[in-house]
Order: sequence, then C-alpha cells, then structure tokens
Amino acid sequence: MEKLRQTLRDSKTARWTALGIVAFTMLCGYYLTDVMAPLKGMLEGQLKWSSSQYGFFTSAYGWFNVFLLFLIIGGIILDKMGVRFTGLMAASIMVVGTAIKYWAVSTHALDGQTWHILWFDMNAQVFMAAIGFAIFGVGVEVAGITVSKIIVKWFKGKELALAMGLEMATARLGTALALSTSLPIAEKLGNVSAPILVCLIMLCIGLISFIIYTFMDKKLDHEQAAFDKANAVVDTEDSFKISDIWKIFTNKGWWYIAILCVLFYSAVFPFLKYAQDLMVNKFGVADKLAGSIPALLPFGTILLTPLFGNLYDRKGKGASIMIIGALILVFVHAMFSIPFLNHWLIAIVLIVLLGIGFSLVPSAMWPSVPKIIPEKQLGTAYSMIFWVQNWGLMGVPALIGWVLDEYCITGQVLKNGAMVNTYNYTLPMLIFMSLGILAILFAFLLKAEDKKKGYGLQMPNIVK
Repeated sequence: MEKLRQTLRDSKTARWTALGIVAFTMLCGYYLTDVMAPLKGMLEGQLKWSSSQYGFFTSAYGWFNVFLLFLIIGGIILDKMGVRFTGLMAASIMVVGTAIKYWAVSTHALDGQTWHILWFDMNAQVFMAAIGFAIFGVGVEVAGITVSKIIVKWFKGKELALAMGLEMATARLGTALALSTSLPIAEKLGNVSAPILVCLIMLCIGLISFIIYTFMDKKLDHEQAAFDKANAVVDTEDSFKISDIWKIFTNKGWWYIAILCVLFYSAVFPFLKYAQDLMVNKFGVADKLAGSIPALLPFGTILLTPLFGNLYDRKGKGASIMIIGALILVFVHAMFSIPFLNHWLIAIVLIVLLGIGFSLVPSAMWPSVPKIIPEKQLGTAYSMIFWVQNWGLMGVPALIGWVLDEYCITGQVLKNGAMVNTYNYTLPMLIFMSLGILAILFAFLLKAEDKKKGYGLQMPNIVK
C-alpha cells in the first residue's frame, strides 16, 4: 500500500495552472516571432528594405541555433541542469535579443551605413536587427523545448497531447495577435518599431511569469522525492550522458519525426512571413486588412490543436493524424499557386483549411516524441528536432525572398509616398507545396517504423 498517494502533478488545478503560466511565456515569445510579418510593405516604404533584405533578416532566427549549435547546447543544459535554470536562461535571452532588435529598427544611428560582413556588404540596420532576432531565436527555441519537457513532467500518463495542444494553441494566439495587431500599432504610433517595443514589454512580463512557475516546479520536485522515498521507488534510469546524443542520432523514428517537422513547419511559418504580402499582391486585399486573413490560421489552431490532441490522448492514431495534416497542407498551397483563384473569399477558405492541417500535425507529432525517446534524453531530443527545424526556418524565408526579387516582381505601386514592388506569388507557393509533398512521404515512413518497432504512436496516451 502506498504511504504517500499524491504529488502536486496529481492535482488537476496545479498541473493546469503550471501549464497556463509557462504557456503565457511562450505566447509572449511567439508574438515577437511574427510581429514583423505584416510590416514587410512598411519596412520597404519607411526603412527602404528590399525583399531580399527582409528575407535575410527573417532567416536570422536560426543562425545561432543552426551554425553555432546553441539549440542543441540548450537541450544538453536542459537535461543536465533542469527546467528551472534553463527556462529562466531562455526567457532572459529572449528579452536581450528583442531589446537589440528594437534598438536597431528604432535608432537613427545606423542610417545610411553599410558594413562589410564576411564576403558581402550589408545594410547596418538590417544586420543589427537580424543579430537581435538571432539572439531572440536562441531564447525562444530553448524556451520551447523547456516547456515541452515541463509538460511531459506534469502530464505524462495523463492528458499529455491535450496539454501540449493547449500550450501550442496559446503560442499560436501570440502569432495571431502579432499578425492582426502589428500593422495597426505601427500605423497608429507612426513608426515601424512600435510593435517591437510592445513585444519587449510583453517578454519582460513573460520572464516574471516563468519566475513564478519555478516555485511550483521546486515544490513538485520536493513532493516527488518524498513520494519516492516513502514508497521505496528507485529511479533505475541513468542520468543523461553526452553519449546519449549518438543514441538519439541513430534512432530512425526520431529522424522521421525531425524531417517531417522541418518540412511541415517550413511550409507554414515562412509562409506566414509573406502571407500578408500575398493577400495584397494576389487577392487585392487592402494593406490594413491583409494581416487579418492570415491571422485566422493561428486563431483556428487555438481551438483545433487541443481538440485533436485530446483525440490522440483518448483514441490514438497519432501517425495517421500527421499524414492527414500533411495532405491538407499540400492541397492548400496547390490552390494558392493557381493564378486565377484570386478572390479574397478563397483566401479565407484556404487559410482556414491550412489552420486545420497546422492543428493536426503538431497535436500528434510533439506528444509522440516521448514514445520514441526515454525521458532522460527528451530535452536533447527535442532540441535536436528544433535544430533540424531551424535549418528550414532559416533557409526557406531567405529562399522565398530571393525568388521574389529575382523572378516574381511584376511592377511598382505608390504606397505612403514611396514606390513599393508588386509580386506574383505562384512560384513561392509551388515551393511550399513541394515541401508538403515531402512531408507526406516521411509521415508514411514514420507510420511504417512505428508498426515495425511498436512505439505505440497509434495507441492512446492516457494510461488507464
């Protein structure tokens, strides 16, 4: 008979409160991630940025994570030092990166300056804004893997996929708010840097929010230790070792999830960076309203991701859910690529469908990782998936910006007293569609590997 029956995680109120606190921190991070997306035209007009410069700036998100391996290092720190230390570190890095980005976009100290960076010349303002975004990218990605491990810690054997779905939904609310409020804030205050200042304030609040969570986490650790001692529970799992990275790296199921992740997210997040511009150029939507249509996507996921996560918790079929989501992704981008489908109502329908696909894949993908990887390796496993994902989040926006400048300029129009390029978005949409086709392939490979190894991806998450 158990001498000590419960820990803090057994209280529904406690574990959902913990989730709400860390999810809010991620909401603040995702607001900054997409706050510049509706401002592409304003950046061209007010700061004289080109599409290539905008693409370069957007790609900076993954620089340090990819080339300096900061994300993988963050995962190792997470498995070694725990969620409290790593989460506070990540939230602080987000604040620092955002402060640099705000300074770069708001200051006049960099006006007219060109710096020679490595082998090319670069607009000083664009480069410093990119550096700030790159630093922020380290923080928000490490925060993401930390929150994933926190959710596994509190919800394993319980409503794991629902909890991850709700956290993702809260983060998507940050994206939706960025897409729908960024341009109105910039226009109201008369400066393209104003929304970034709002982000900086929000991230400071998010840091305070995570500090509050650390007290709950510390209490949980004490109660878990007391529970284990009273019930003679012995932890048979070895602590994380650097050699575990090789075990993850040689796991075929992990690779299928990682590649599916980079392909799928590269066809969604970079798309959102250009979606407002797409609405203006293809569908003839006014600048002031163009951001509200892409904002429907994250708003839709707020409802659907927890719904599909709850379905996975109770019914299983995780691999099948990922396949269906990838199929929807391909269909949507194929429709966006057809030139004569240019009515704004069609754009709304396609964005709603994309929101469904975007809810299906993550709701099943992230809760599937703990079925493939031991808990002691989860931080590193998630960080390595995010690292692979960052190659796409870094490369695809830069590719799309280059393609737009090289092959898709159709003319110029006068906006707010400045000449701005107009674009044909057919080719970029075909690129996004191709990524979706490859995602379908790896979703099928993952399902086959699950059948072979018995990971249980098609089984429910809730242990009865």
